[in-house]
Amino acid sequence: MRSTKDVIENHIRRFRGGNLEGILDDYSHEAMLFTPAGLLRGRSEIEALFKNLLAEFGKPGASDTVHTEVFEGEYAYLVWSAETADSYYELATDTFLVRHGKIVMQSFAAKIKPKR
Repeated sequence: MRSTKDVIENHIRRFRGGNLEGILDDYSHEAMLFTPAGLLRGRSEIEALFKNLLAEFGKPGASDTVHTEVFEGEYAYLVWSAETADSYYELATDTFLVRHGKIVMQSFAAKIKPKR
């Protein structure tokens, strides 16, 4: 069984590599992702979010930095920032609940400043 840290580190690698199928495989089929725009339920709703994020972060010059990683049992907490061709992610945070090697719950919030 993969640890929470292993799951989240793999999730970050898959995101940085633009691997949509791999990202979705990190989630349980019943996963919930809380965002400022509302709750996403299941992989199909989560997929739409990541398609948009990968399109944005896939443009040349995108970068991200993880500032804080906290792992405690089934829980993970990340604080990060990023810059894409379109936006500054001045401060972003993700909280995860991982069970049986899959993300079952995630919350995401960010202060995003458009460049245009």
